[in-house]
Amino acid sequence: MRLARGYVAAGLVGVVAASVMFLGAGSGGAAQPAGPFSASFTHPQPNPYFPLTPGLVLRYRGTDGPAKFRERVTVTHKTKTIEGVKAVVIRDVLRRADGTTAESTRDWYADDNRGNVWYLGEATATYTRSGQVDSREGSWQAGVKGARAGKIMPSSPKPTDAYRQEYWRGQAEDQAWIVQNHATVTVPKGTYHRVVRSYEWSRLEKANVSVKFYARGVGIVAEHDVSGGTESFKLVGVKRP
Repeated sequence: MRLARGYVAAGLVGVVAASVMFLGAGSGGAAQPAGPFSASFTHPQPNPYFPLTPGLVLRYRGTDGPAKFRERVTVTHKTKTIEGVKAVVIRDVLRRADGTTAESTRDWYADDNRGNVWYLGEATATYTRSGQVDSREGSWQAGVKGARAGKIMPSSPKPTDAYRQEYWRGQAEDQAWIVQNHATVTVPKGTYHRVVRSYEWSRLEKANVSVKFYARGVGIVAEHDVSGGTESFKLVGVKRP
């Protein structure tokens, strides 16, 4: 999912670079999360900052430079079993201003017994304006070709938490670093308090850094590039089941 990015604080890139080193540049330690085990998902607990409630629909508006986009994220009733874990399928569709599909993704997430949300992969495709598939780059699945599941949201997110969100060496290596958990954010949909703020980036594109804001009971409410890009998205609508 993409979302708001904007101001560049002095020294931010250096701080993120230090976090990259902390998370590890190769193998071992915290650099590569162990894959989830079925026993850890026997009684999954919901995470308020990344709800996997079937029927929840989030709508966003955003820009990337001069281009305008609309995004619709739907928590479906579908599931997919990956490495013995029943993951919830989330459908994420990005459309251009003229209504044509720019990107369509199916993401797979699962809550564990402690309330951590795991990211087990995605099937994604970008499209030309004529509707032809342009690329499927970025697709991956835990347990396939060495890919490993990552954590998308800790059970009790707090500043200094740092973790891999996905790991497929050389293909998918997103990471996150939480810096705040009591932020207040105002977006077109409304004002949210006790918001988690995190910096997120890929080890494959270290110059590109985004900041994301997660609100309780909703998930991402805003995201914007702080370095290396121009994307900016904000929540404009929520439909609950």
